[in-house]
Amino acid sequence: MSTIRFGSSAGKRGGSLKTIGFASLFVVITVLFVVLMNNFGKSTLERQQESLVNAVHRDIVQCYAIEGVYPPSLDYLKEHYGLTWDPNTFFVDYEPIASNLYPDVTVMLRRR
Repeated sequence: MSTIRFGSSAGKRGGSLKTIGFASLFVVITVLFVVLMNNFGKSTLERQQESLVNAVHRDIVQCYAIEGVYPPSLDYLKEHYGLTWDPNTFFVDYEPIASNLYPDVTVMLRRR
């Protein structure tokens, strides 16, 4: 008669394969999460930059429509039209050309 043994080394191999599979799945999920969060942060900054550009242009046009001249500086837009942004995140360059010509505006993301 032959003897059948339970709990042999074949069962232990199956358990270690399951452990390796779960560990691999955990690593893959963690890497995907980090990559997605990084992309989400970049797209958020891009949307913030686009929103700031739109706000600056909107305030410039509103100033011209109300006052008949383009704003002389960014400080003027801040004081009279409530323009705000985070100077640690974005650099805004404003170069007025003349009171009747649209100013040159550049919004850039600062490196962190």
